[in-house]
Amino acid sequence: MSASLSAGENRENGLQAQWNRLRANPKIPLLVAASAAIAIVVALLLWAKSPDYRVLYSNLNDRDGGAIVTQLTQMNIPYRFAENGAALMIPAEKVHETRLRLAQQGLPKGGAVGFELLDQEKFGISQFSEQINYQRALEGELSRTIESLGPVQNARVHLALPKPSLFVREQKSPSASVTLNLQPGRALDDGQINAIVYMVASSVAGLPPGNVTVVDQAGRLLTQSDGSGRDLNASQLKYTSEVENRYQRRIEAILAPIVGSANVRAQVTAQIDFSIREQTDEQYQPNPTPEKAAIRSRQLSQSDQLGGQPVGGVPGALSNQPSAAPTAPIETPAADATANTNTTANNAPPAARQTSNTATGNGNGNGQPQNSRRDETTNYEVDRTIRHTQHKSGAVQRLSVAVVLNTLGSDKDGKPLPMSKQQLTQIESLVREAMGYSGTRGDTLNVVNSPFTETEMTAGELPFWQTQSFIDSLLNAGRYLLILLVAWLLWRKLVRPQLQQRQAQQQAAIAAASAPAARPADAGKPSNDELVQHKRSQQRVSAEVQSQRIRDLADKDPRVVALVIRQWMSNEI
Repeated sequence: MSASLSAGENRENGLQAQWNRLRANPKIPLLVAASAAIAIVVALLLWAKSPDYRVLYSNLNDRDGGAIVTQLTQMNIPYRFAENGAALMIPAEKVHETRLRLAQQGLPKGGAVGFELLDQEKFGISQFSEQINYQRALEGELSRTIESLGPVQNARVHLALPKPSLFVREQKSPSASVTLNLQPGRALDDGQINAIVYMVASSVAGLPPGNVTVVDQAGRLLTQSDGSGRDLNASQLKYTSEVENRYQRRIEAILAPIVGSANVRAQVTAQIDFSIREQTDEQYQPNPTPEKAAIRSRQLSQSDQLGGQPVGGVPGALSNQPSAAPTAPIETPAADATANTNTTANNAPPAARQTSNTATGNGNGNGQPQNSRRDETTNYEVDRTIRHTQHKSGAVQRLSVAVVLNTLGSDKDGKPLPMSKQQLTQIESLVREAMGYSGTRGDTLNVVNSPFTETEMTAGELPFWQTQSFIDSLLNAGRYLLILLVAWLLWRKLVRPQLQQRQAQQQAAIAAASAPAARPADAGKPSNDELVQHKRSQQRVSAEVQSQRIRDLADKDPRVVALVIRQWMSNEI
């Protein structure tokens, strides 16, 4: 037990002796400190100059990922995987250039194929296969277009294209369904959903927007049965808000010069009629007189018949005999022609009037009978008025306005000073004129004078020291400041003390060597510090001299040195 303890003590003494010998040589600590400082500075420089990696692509399939990694290896671009292999990262300064170079090679291709599928068609393909390939290509192109939107991570489009029919009754409209996989924490607003719907509907011939269905990855329906209803509701809310804000700005603008912009607050609630109405009126005026009525058309027909009685009788010899001798005629006064006039008119409305005149007589001046007929038809325009009125939506049905005014200040006791009734009446009149007050439509106005509570107004924009760009600049500058700080600490704590110690030793050795010759006979007694320093310097000089002698002896006769060391080891054992 005692032998083992003595051996342990001897080892500790040997290590301590070696450490003392290392400390006795001033070059070794200096070299160690300098090496450590250089290593730390180099490590910090490498850390500061290490490239900042950014995401090149994420959520790639295995085929695209392998092709992109191969291209990055050929282009000598370092890369690493993040997010459990879901993201491929490269140095930030090469992200955009690499994307462009990969895009020239058609990478990433994505899970869906586009119209490049039609470039691979074989000769003699059937019409059915050609139609299926076209549908697949169209679905792939639509998926790629939808994936280009910011919130969308992946998209799939399914089209149902019915065959055209010769019969109109059997024709069916195409339909489409879109499945979206959104980015984590992102959502689509109504405008973006409508944009996707109308984009798909515009890309397929004959596809109405109402036949497009959009679903997210959670199975939630993002579109309504009627796409126009959602779009109309959004426009209604936007229009109502614009009307209310316009009235609010008008009221505050007219009161700001009187009470100050910070002493007035107004709120307007508007009820808007969004119903669309169309009205058609057809009115008929009473029948005017023929002199004032407009003639549409007139038709006149007249016929005259002249001549004696037609030849007649029983055919035979009797009818062929000459007539008897004439006798003197009996003269009678000529009978006036009898005229019969028939007039037919439509009194309500006077659209057509017909006049028929018929005259018959026994003969004319030559003794021949006469028959005359005259028909006249006149059509008049009907005095009719057709009025088609279309009432557009967006009319203001009712306005409700509330105005709050700050008090005029405070009196000596600190109580607020309200406005007078006359001032409130004048302000109320101004507000009525500004808002276009109408009692018939049920508008309401309420003006209140009340002291405001002082609140701190916060700026809308962040100060420059809170912006992300300023923070990034500070982080980049902090890297180099940290390097300088570590280098300064190494110089201050390690390198500089060693240099000062070595310089002091050299000066002490020089002073010790020249002390007997330079000191005068009548010099006083040196101080204790000088004696201690002189003694240490002599010990270091003697140690250096002894170590140099040992090295010279080892070079000249190494066998003697080996025997001495072996003897020491045997004594220790």
